[in-house]
Amino acid sequence: MALKHDDLTFSPTTRPTAVIGSGTLGSRIALMLVSSGGEVRLYDPNADQLEVARRYVEAELPRVVAGRSGALPGRLVLSKTVQAAVAETWMVVEAIPERLDPKRKIFGDLDRLAPEDAILASNSSSYPTSQFIDAVSRPGRVANTHYYRPPDVNVVEVMSCGKTTDDVIARLLERLPAYGLLPYLVFKESVGFIYNRIWAAIKREALAVVAEGVSTPQVVDKLFQSILGSSNGPFRIMDKVGLDVVLDIEEHYAAIRPGIPAEPRQLLKRYIEQGRLGIKSGKGFYSDYREEAPSR
Repeated sequence: MALKHDDLTFSPTTRPTAVIGSGTLGSRIALMLVSSGGEVRLYDPNADQLEVARRYVEAELPRVVAGRSGALPGRLVLSKTVQAAVAETWMVVEAIPERLDPKRKIFGDLDRLAPEDAILASNSSSYPTSQFIDAVSRPGRVANTHYYRPPDVNVVEVMSCGKTTDDVIARLLERLPAYGLLPYLVFKESVGFIYNRIWAAIKREALAVVAEGVSTPQVVDKLFQSILGSSNGPFRIMDKVGLDVVLDIEEHYAAIRPGIPAEPRQLLKRYIEQGRLGIKSGKGFYSDYREEAPSR
């Protein structure tokens, strides 16, 4: 029987964590979780993608550990099944692509297979967990934990599914810093959370400026950096996220918020049709990348 969370003082080495989905964000979440000495299970139905994620985590882990006080290299386990991944875990993070039906299915599976006291968290950036817990029998243990591209940005927004217990929220806020993560609580359900709602407006207008022929991605980014002192502009950031992921998110916003212009999404589609997905395909709005990041 799995240990209950209140049976002992918590440590990242006490019980494993699991990440379901080994794409760009899934692999980065796994990297942070494994940087505190514990065991992290990583599952993906795509064996090739799992191998890409393993190489990424192993290459980056020494740098992450060296850069944080108290960090320790842990053990990354590539799991062949969801059941093997979630056994005895205290937290499972879903990081599969932004599609509602697959998320509904995976959360039904996680509810059946994970320990009764395990927290089931979603990294979804555009869907609140309330929209895909239909098959979850214990929704009080479900929450959103939305990560912002660790290990470069280690912020995590924590949001209730509407039925999340106070204990689950408290455990997440207390424990995530042990993995080098900085959690912020979202007070009420919000599609896009806090930062992403602000970022969506910036990103959409930047895309519109280019779609209308007013400027280029490079000029927009230079202006953004010059005026705000940012290290990256909107188009470099979108290349890092992946243009296919950006489009998925924009399509979702357009479906739930009337009046969002189509031109930014049409621009993204043109780039995607050319195979320009960003860093993970070697080129996006910029073409000076190698295929160095795991795809999602």
